[in-house]
Amino acid sequence: MPVYALDDLEPEIHATAFVHPDAIVIGAVTIGAEASIWPTAVLRGDHGRIEVGARTSIQDGTVLHTTEEWPTLIGEECVVGHNTHLEGCTVEDRCLIGSGSVTLNRAVVRTRAVVGAAALVPEDFEVPPHAMALGVPVKLRTARIDPGWMDFAVQSCVDAGLRYRRGLRRLDR
Repeated sequence: MPVYALDDLEPEIHATAFVHPDAIVIGAVTIGAEASIWPTAVLRGDHGRIEVGARTSIQDGTVLHTTEEWPTLIGEECVVGHNTHLEGCTVEDRCLIGSGSVTLNRAVVRTRAVVGAAALVPEDFEVPPHAMALGVPVKLRTARIDPGWMDFAVQSCVDAGLRYRRGLRRLDR
């Protein structure tokens, strides 16, 4: 997997995390225990810090970036969908960030909130706990997500990371 230091900024990847060989991790990036980073995800901590919490999944094609002023912080047990862009924002624990969504600087997605697929969370916006943020730009809806569903989603991603750590092997060499 391409993991790069940039000047004195070096990634810290927990020994139990899975980072796919086709993901890219650069600079001030911390990846927690049992987290999974999937193909073509880019975590570029060149201007500031990126943190990915334990048991969080960053799906294929996702881009995490940051600014000097605003780190990108993702809590524990989150699922960040395919082709998502997170930039200088905070995502608290047990959130679902839908595929193709964009969450921008200084936005905060509170615990157990959901950002819908293809949604735009603009700068300085706060998604309250347990809310659903849908649309472009987002509008809030209240909804209770069944905790069992989130448990299933998180555990499925953790299990996939374990399977890939054990069984992934390249055949084209």
